[in-house]
Amino acid sequence: MLSTSKKAFLLLTAVILLITTACGNSQNAEETGKKGEAYTVEHAMGKTEIPQSPKRVVVLTNEGIEALLSMGVKPVGAVKAFTGDPWYHHLEDQLKGVEVVGTELEVNVEKIAALKPDLIIGNKLRQEAVYDKLNKIAPTVFSETLRGDWQKNFKLYAKAINREEKGKEVLKHYEEHVQEVKQSLGDKANQEVSVVRFLPGVTRIYYTDSFTGVIFDQIGFKRPKHQEKLFKEDNKLGKLAVEVDKEVIPEMDADTIFYFTYAPDGDKKAINLEKEWTQDPLWKNLDAAKKGNVHKVDDVIWNTAGGVIAANKMLDELEEIMTAK
Repeated sequence: MLSTSKKAFLLLTAVILLITTACGNSQNAEETGKKGEAYTVEHAMGKTEIPQSPKRVVVLTNEGIEALLSMGVKPVGAVKAFTGDPWYHHLEDQLKGVEVVGTELEVNVEKIAALKPDLIIGNKLRQEAVYDKLNKIAPTVFSETLRGDWQKNFKLYAKAINREEKGKEVLKHYEEHVQEVKQSLGDKANQEVSVVRFLPGVTRIYYTDSFTGVIFDQIGFKRPKHQEKLFKEDNKLGKLAVEVDKEVIPEMDADTIFYFTYAPDGDKKAINLEKEWTQDPLWKNLDAAKKGNVHKVDDVIWNTAGGVIAANKMLDELEEIMTAK
């Protein structure tokens, strides 16, 4: 038989365990309740109350698609990629079964409504004209613009889907990735780089307020000083890019040049433009070209996709290119 003292000890232990379990259940219930509570998100179009954590999300920007996927949310509907059928090649597997609801420039409001979403995520620059229609379908949150600093939009989207902690984890992983690549490059991270893009009928030098520009700045790359004069206050694209003619090819020179070509559906005009410029004597006379430091890279990953998944892929490709020699 148990002694009186042992009986008392066991009874006390049982009581403590019961209290602890009850507190734990209460805490879990409280956390679950918070996830189910309404919350308000401030965004480019004002403030939007979202009744509870959304389960059916429609996203109307390609960088927004990447943000959601990285946080474990597969949208029920999304806009078609600028290239691809219908998704960018690096996202095809993750977007199987997702309904196409138009493009960033022309969303299909009827298709969006038919999906019965409980949250719509879009962008003021792209879809301001249809915001009121979308907001009647479901709570709608818009980012302000689409430029180089994709992390600002990412944080907004994390709030909108009520996954801020997960969002912080994703960004922390990205920041650690940047530091790993920077360390891997060593002194090569201190060099000057230039970025060129060929489009149908247009050639651009991309600068600091671009997708590559922000990532390059985080790595520590510098831009050639002779390019500064190209990005005056009256440049119509600001610090994103400048459109140039062939006589400006010498201004593209740097320690290393990266270039990519936007050729949707195999656009021959863009492909031919790339070929014409890269075979021009002025291009071949660039120091970077003569030293073998010109690299063609993927337009989708290095520019057009513009999201966190592409950013991590770009870092991997950058490290591979820069450490190959």
